[in-house]
Order: sequence, then structure tokens, then C-alpha cells
Amino acid sequence: MNIVTFFGLLGGLGLFLYGMKLMSEGLEKAAGEKMRNILEFFTRNRFMGMMVGIAFTAIVQSSSATTVMVVSFVNSGLMDLFQASGVILGANIGTTVTGQLIAFKLSDIAPLFVITGVIMVMFCKKMSIHRIGEVILGFGVLFMGLSIMSSSMESIKESPRILELLQSMTNPMMAILVGFVITAILQSSSATVGIVILMASQGLLEFTICPFLILGCNMGSCVSALLASLGGKKVAKRAAMIHFLFNIIGSAIAFGVLMVGLQPITERILDFSGQDVARAVANLHTSIKIFEVVLLFPFMGWVVKATYKVIPGTDKARDEEFQLQYIGTGTLLIPTTAMLDGIREIEHMGQIAIENLKTSMEALCEPEEKKIRQVYQREEYIDFLNHKITDYLMKVNEIELPAADKKLLGGLFHIVNDIERIGDHAENFADSAGIRLKDQVEFSDKAKKHLQEMMEKVVTILTYSLDMFRNRNDEHMREILQLEDEIDEKEKKLQRFHVKQLTKNKCTPFSGMLFSDTVSGLERVADHATNVAFAIFKPDEGLNEEED
Repeated sequence: MNIVTFFGLLGGLGLFLYGMKLMSEGLEKAAGEKMRNILEFFTRNRFMGMMVGIAFTAIVQSSSATTVMVVSFVNSGLMDLFQASGVILGANIGTTVTGQLIAFKLSDIAPLFVITGVIMVMFCKKMSIHRIGEVILGFGVLFMGLSIMSSSMESIKESPRILELLQSMTNPMMAILVGFVITAILQSSSATVGIVILMASQGLLEFTICPFLILGCNMGSCVSALLASLGGKKVAKRAAMIHFLFNIIGSAIAFGVLMVGLQPITERILDFSGQDVARAVANLHTSIKIFEVVLLFPFMGWVVKATYKVIPGTDKARDEEFQLQYIGTGTLLIPTTAMLDGIREIEHMGQIAIENLKTSMEALCEPEEKKIRQVYQREEYIDFLNHKITDYLMKVNEIELPAADKKLLGGLFHIVNDIERIGDHAENFADSAGIRLKDQVEFSDKAKKHLQEMMEKVVTILTYSLDMFRNRNDEHMREILQLEDEIDEKEKKLQRFHVKQLTKNKCTPFSGMLFSDTVSGLERVADHATNVAFAIFKPDEGLNEEED
């Protein structure tokens, strides 16, 4: 094999991989949020999850993308392991669609896809059309890469040594190893299967060795999900392990069946494919996957339980005082799922802020040193989350995101800032509680009651706001607007009450100042709560812009 043939093979493979990446990422950016929502909604039933997994993977042309997304869902608590197992089963069937497309030999019309995609990418300003153009361009580049590889492989036939070496590969275990290593390196079983299809159709590989190469590809495809799970929680590692165990067990069973009936199986596949070797390899790939899924579907509950044996125990607390709950320190940033962990972590930060607000008000109304310390400790945690989440969002901002996620990202920065300011107000209330405790400053029972009533409204508006943020809908919009008006009115009413108490000498100027500051602080917290709710609809501007 001369240097021109070698570079032709490498160049064709590069175009193939780039085309697949361009097509997959274009689809994720164009419709990533919709596909993610479908995946999240229809996976409560394992069979339905499998159907969605098939369709989703057939669309994005990557089982790795699907399984990595599933790992992220499980890590965020949006999907449990039993639901994940269904999608993973479907992904293993859906990934065979690429091989089927390759077998149709669309290389002759690949230039048409390329020029169409280029026109859409270069001359269409509308982002949705631009991204569809990326998909079409990727599809064309993929098949042009295949065409170049196919032409280069023609030259290999002229090299007796290489031809003899390839055709002498008759050891099934060696074929499995080769398939595994190549797929682990390329991070794409579709690419490896595509190479196998080309080489078999060129007569460079015996058809009877192709099943074993495909088994190796199946196991090598697990590497992406395993890598993606490394920075996640143990439940995410178990989700990746489901994919790995399924392929190991399924491949072991398929290996046993092939060793017993290799000749009749391959002959039947060839007959079914009309003696077209390319179609036969694609059909063989699909058949193996369907066989594995049908065989293991009833036993996936056992596979899930086995992951607890392979990865036992629960997540251990790190040495650091504060921890992130959903953002993994080493998690790969996948465009379709990058926002999920950030959103869950922000929601977690919001819940801590609400709890801190409640504790601070309890400490203010009935001063207690222990509760004051709790507020300060939680405030440190909120500050920690503020910095870590902001850093994470900055990293997310550097990758290509689906259009809806990109639009939402700006609002998330505002939300994190608003929650951090809510935490600051809780700290201010704790400061006031400390002053009351130290200087024996008295609040009347009536004043305490007024503060608690206002606090209840503030907690309610915060709860509604976090719910709107989590679900990204306007379900509580009316209640939030009404509550904000009520809290504004309550603040004015209590300030008038404070003035009356002072004029009647029923409170000291100092206690009156603490009361007035607390009422103003609660009204500001309500403003921040409203910002949190509406930031998802106006990501580039807050509803209430005044500074504290």
C-alpha cells in the first residue's frame, strides 16, 4: 500500500467522522431540547423508553450521544435506572440505522447533499435553517468520506501482503479485540461498522469474520458513556454500567450462538440480503442487536441490580466542607444535556436559600444563638454554590448549545445572582437577631406576628418562583404577580404601623429600625423571587432592576 492510498484512507475516515459529528451535533442543536423533553417524558415505561431510544438514536445517529444523555439524566435525578435501561436497549438497536444507510451506497448523490448544506449554512441567516443545513452538510460529508475510503481500498487489492493479512484474520477472539479497540479509539461504533461494511464489500474481509468484529464494536461503544459517568454520582456510573453489562452479556451469548451456527447464520443473512455483502453486514449488525435486546429485555431488572454489585455503596462525602449535588467535577459537557445539571443545582441552591430565610426569621422573632450560626453556615454554602454554578455556566457558554438552551443561559446567570442576594437578606436578618440577643432588644408580639405573616407570603412566592423555573412554564404567573402586589402593600402597611408605634412610644427607635429594615428586606426578597420566575421569559433583563 503506497502513501497516497494510506492518506486517502485517513482522509476518507476523517471526513466520515467529521460528517457524522456535524450531522449529530446539528440535530442536537436544532432540536435538542424537544428531543430531550420527549426522552424525559416517554421513558417512564421501559418498553416505551426502548421505542423512544430506538427513534432518538436513529435520528442523532449515535448510541453514544443517547447513552451519555441518559447518564446525565440519571445523575440529575430526572430518570431512574430502570427507566434508563429501556432507553439504553433502544439505543443499541437505533445505532444500526447508520450501517443500513451506508449499505444503501448513497455516495453518488453525496455531493448534492454537500452543496445543499453549504448553501443553507453560508447564505441562510435564520439559525434554525442554518442548523438543518449543518445536518444535511454532515450527511453529505459522511458519504463523501465513505466514497474516498472505498476508492482507496480498491488499491489495497493490489497489495498481496495486506490482502493476505486481512483475509487471514480468522480468529474470532482477535476480531472481537480489533473491533473493540478501533471503536474505543474512534468513539463511534457506527464508524467501525461502516469500515467493516466497506472492507467486506471490497472483498478485503471474509464475511464470516464480520459478526465477531461487530461484537467488538458493540462493546467498544460503551467507552463514551463510561467516560461521561466518571465525574458523576454512583447512580450515573451504574447507568453507564447497564450499557456495558448489556453489551458484554449480549455479546457473550451472541458469540456462543455464532460459534455453534456460524455457517448457516451467515448464509441465511446473505440470502436475505440478495447476496449483497454490504447489505448483509448491515443486516447482520441489526440482527445481532435485535437478538440481544429480545433476549435480555425480560431480565433487565436483574442487570440493573447487578450494577449495585459491581458499583456498591453510596456516594461518600468529600473532604470539602461544601459539595455540589448535581454538577460533577469531571463530567463531560454534552450540548444536549449540559444545562440539566446546572438547572438542578440552581434549584438546589434556591431550596437552601428558602430554608435559610425561614431559619433567619425564626431566629429574629425568637433569638437563639444556634439558629443564628445555622444561618451563617448556610450562607457560606450559598456563596460556594454561587461561585461554582457561575463557573460552570461560563464553561457551558463556551460550547455549542441547542437554540432554546442558549437563549435560557443568560437568564440562569440572573437567577443565580438573585438567589445569592436572597441569601444575603437572610444573613442580614440573622445579624438583626444577633443584635436583639446581645442588646436585649424587644419586639412586641404584634410586631412578630406581622413579620411572620409577611414571611409566609414571601416563602410562598419563592416556592412558586422556583416551581416556574424548574418546569419552565407560566403556571404560577398570576399567583406570583398577585403575591408581589400583596407583599408591596403589606410592606407599606407595616411601615405605617412602625411609625405609629414610634409616635405612641410603644417601641424604641432602635427596635423600630430593626423592624423597618426587616420589612424592607422581605419586600426585596419578594422582588428577587419575581426575578427568578420571569428570568426564563426575559433572559437578558430582570423584572426588578433596583439594587439592594
